[in-house]
Amino acid sequence: MKKLMSYLFITGFILTAFTASAQQPVKKPRPSPADTVKATLKSGVNVEIAYSQPSVKGRTIGTDIAPYGKWWRTGANEVTAITFSKDVKVEGKPLKAGKYALYTIPGEKDWVIIFSNGLKNWGTVYKEEEDVLRVTVKTQKSPEFVEQLKFKIDPSGVISFAWGDKMVAFKVK
Repeated sequence: MKKLMSYLFITGFILTAFTASAQQPVKKPRPSPADTVKATLKSGVNVEIAYSQPSVKGRTIGTDIAPYGKWWRTGANEVTAITFSKDVKVEGKPLKAGKYALYTIPGEKDWVIIFSNGLKNWGTVYKEEEDVLRVTVKTQKSPEFVEQLKFKIDPSGVISFAWGDKMVAFKVK
């Protein structure tokens, strides 16, 4: 009888331990993975961009996603953050050293790049009164289709992002 009770106790313990370990939450990968790009420009400015990479998934940029004429968080999830270690000029306009939320207003021919103090906002919140600088740049065709949003920082001072068949670039000095 003692052997039977010991056997039942051990079996019960093993089943309980197995069930408890099976209850651990499974971490799912984010559909829009986070990425960070960093570079030092020839001018000595350190630039960092932290963002999440949404996928096109067969949608059309400008209509289905990132609609033309409406502000966009320029990424997914939290706001995209861009940091400059020194004062810079973006497309010839001055911008103080610091960390900014990066928003855009997509357009067929031009995109508006917005540097905002709205770093504490979730990505779906935008307040125009927090704008620090706006510049308008021409939209370009991406040399290749880019499924997930991708930022690049060239040491020459050209910062660009490509998504789908679109590429947007702005100059920093």
